[in-house]
Amino acid sequence: MSEGIVEGAPRTARYATGAMFGVCAVTIWATWIVVTRLGVTTTLSVYDLTMLRFGAAGVLLFPVVLRKGLALERLGPLRLLILVCSAGAPYVLVAASGLKLAPVAHAGALLPGSMPLFVALLSWLLTKERFTASRLTGYALIALGGATIAGPGAFSLGETQIGHILLLSAAFIWACYAIVLRASRLDSLHAAALVSTGSLILYGPVYLAFHGLHGMDAPLRDIVTQALFQGVMVSIVALFLFGKGIEILGASAGAAFSALVPPMAALIAIPILGEVPTLAEQVALLAVSLGVYLASGGKLPGAWRRMRKG
Repeated sequence: MSEGIVEGAPRTARYATGAMFGVCAVTIWATWIVVTRLGVTTTLSVYDLTMLRFGAAGVLLFPVVLRKGLALERLGPLRLLILVCSAGAPYVLVAASGLKLAPVAHAGALLPGSMPLFVALLSWLLTKERFTASRLTGYALIALGGATIAGPGAFSLGETQIGHILLLSAAFIWACYAIVLRASRLDSLHAAALVSTGSLILYGPVYLAFHGLHGMDAPLRDIVTQALFQGVMVSIVALFLFGKGIEILGASAGAAFSALVPPMAALIAIPILGEVPTLAEQVALLAVSLGVYLASGGKLPGAWRRMRKG
């Protein structure tokens, strides 16, 4: 018995370490949803925020591109462009525009929540990938939660509904990034460097042409906060933490932590934005979170699996 305890202790400590990395990463991503909505509904435009993100991250990650190159042998010009656009400035412009119009509870369900659903759809269309019953259950829960959020008033095309369309569009755009990244087998830091530097090169001149060097009419505190959070915490620190979590726990177990993003974002939004989810939104967030967990390879509890078999 004592030998089993001794052997189990390192495993427990290893899981706890991996879980800490995973939770820290998803906390940053959940906070990104809230901080972005706060920025684009107060002092900064969607265009300003996008420039701050890739201005900071592009400069900081440029040495990685110099050291590792453009990965054209793995990507080719077209897939490199898709990689940069689907996780770079176009993605952030669409996602931030959606966050300006829709509350955080909706964004949590429709943006990070629906990403696995779109990745699965593209994988099935492009490679005819097959999915386990557990993953299919997860996708169904994601769709159900998303429909609960977006369903009421879906055809009224009001401000919130336009936000829903933009958030779902952003999720689809990011799914294209996930498919290209998986096919290329690039490491996550190299991919982030290509996205950030490429976005700075492509978007920076366009932003300066329309807004000039003094385009941001916002307090310096807001500019610095968003630049540090968007360009450093989200684009670099969260990526590193999530990568370490997957390295320790494995891809499926590490990715399952992303299920925490929708409810965590909704909770963070309560004190910062004063947005309290309705009961229906809470149920939808729970369904989406469970769906993301299953779709990411999370396992059902043993009792539930035995019940399904029996």
